[in-house]
Amino acid sequence: MLWDGQSADQFAAAESAAKGRNVELQSHRLEEMVLVLSGPGFTRYRTQIAELAIAHRLPSMFTFKHYVDVGGLMSYGVDFPPMYRRAGSYAARILRGTKPADLPVEQATKFETVVNLKTAKAVGVELPTSILLRADQVIE
Repeated sequence: MLWDGQSADQFAAAESAAKGRNVELQSHRLEEMVLVLSGPGFTRYRTQIAELAIAHRLPSMFTFKHYVDVGGLMSYGVDFPPMYRRAGSYAARILRGTKPADLPVEQATKFETVVNLKTAKAVGVELPTSILLRADQVIE
């Protein structure tokens, strides 16, 4: 699992969830899978991270689709375009005079799963049909 100071809270949550399922996370070395959390420092290295995972035949999981677009195996995370549209409506309300403190806090409601079949083949992973059927996008 790759994480940094910006994603330490996500690592703590993942570690807690893993302990509840008797799964051990190893954050100091790569063994069977790469899980990259959403620290902003990783984004500029997304291509290199995906390439290294493929070179070492490691399945890789990400929180953002743009990692899968450059060769990551799969992602599950927020679908950003709907969030950007909501942000635009918030900006419009503020420009019309609504105080930001009076606006409700909203959480993402739409998440997407993206799978890269070319990468799956390259790392020797056969994804179950159930995952492929649930995926919002399958890159071939």
